[in-house]
Amino acid sequence: MLVKNALLRFYAELNDFLPAPLRQVAFTHEFERTRSVKDAIESLGVPHTEVDLILVDGSPVTFAHRLRDGDRVSVFPVFESFDISSLTRLRSAPLRNPAFVADVHLGRLARYLRMLGFDTAWPGDVPDDRLAEVAVGENRAVLTRDRGLLKRNAVTHGYAVRSKEPSAQIAEVVSRFDLSAGVRPFSRCLRCNGLLREATQEEIERKAPDRVRQDASGFRFCLGCGRLYWRGSHYDAMQRLVASVIESGAGVLEECAGASGDTSDAPPSTGRSGSGQESECEG
Repeated sequence: MLVKNALLRFYAELNDFLPAPLRQVAFTHEFERTRSVKDAIESLGVPHTEVDLILVDGSPVTFAHRLRDGDRVSVFPVFESFDISSLTRLRSAPLRNPAFVADVHLGRLARYLRMLGFDTAWPGDVPDDRLAEVAVGENRAVLTRDRGLLKRNAVTHGYAVRSKEPSAQIAEVVSRFDLSAGVRPFSRCLRCNGLLREATQEEIERKAPDRVRQDASGFRFCLGCGRLYWRGSHYDAMQRLVASVIESGAGVLEECAGASGDTSDAPPSTGRSGSGQESECEG
């Protein structure tokens, strides 16, 4: 069978997925049968969810484009903060109202995103098929370190988280999806992802301990699970950490010891301080 050649070049963070000799350079990709440009890209380890623009000989193409001998292919990452609408994007619209679903290994990242106010589902230990269903059915971007999950055809938005550390992961995601302008701190429940609203006096009296009602402020009520939150002794510190993430993309959220009280029982991974405030930043 006649061997064909295409010249490929990947740009920016897409090079993270390539072997070292292929990064930041144009290289020859050999193929013996007709194949789509999507197949070629993913055969090199780059999930299609990371790609937003493909140029062949300078013209935009879709994933279905069939490679031809001599094609010069340029592959670009997702442009969430730049308008390339005049070109052929590989999805119908950028993720302007971001919502996420995180895999089982990214529970702490999910809580950090909720702390910043972003709709983030975390189904726990479920099969990849289920994660893909949640992503498609609820129009969410998949966050995972499993590149195979992002290669599923059903998944259109997603990000392969590079770092193993939650504090670096949140900085990655904020930068990658250009989230800084959309941050709404402490507007979601860290446990269930429900929206928070100002608590009524009846809710405060029913759920808050006496000493908390006397000393705390800023009571918020979760519409999802009914938990009560308030501004505790760590609130100012968490505000500074949130600002650090927004401004520099490198806030050390690992230092978080809790920004609110919670009258529910703590899971095994969290603890209560002497003031009765719960650590709400544990994954």
